Amino acid sequence: MTKKESLLSRILDECTPKTYESEFTKFARELKQQRPHLEAEQRKSRAIWWDHTQDLEMQERAKESRVKQQAYVYQTKV
Repeated sequence: MTKKESLLSRILDECTPKTYESEFTKFARELKQQRPHLEAEQRKSRAIWWDHTQDLEMQERAKESRVKQQAYVYQTKV
C-alpha cells in the first residue's frame, strides 16, 4: 500500500458516519443471539393467530348485518 492510499483510507475512515444503535436494538440483537430459536417460534405463533385464509362470504354477511351507530353513543334518543 502506498502512502497516498493509506492517507486516503485513513481520511475515509474518519469521514464515515458512526452508526447509532439504540438500547432496544442492542437488546433485541443480544436476545436473538442468546435464543436463536426465537424467530422460528415467533413465525409459528404468527401462523397460528394471524395467517389464515379469508372467508369472503362470512365477511360479507358480517358487513351486511352491522347496525349503524349513532354519532354520539351516550346521548339518549329524543
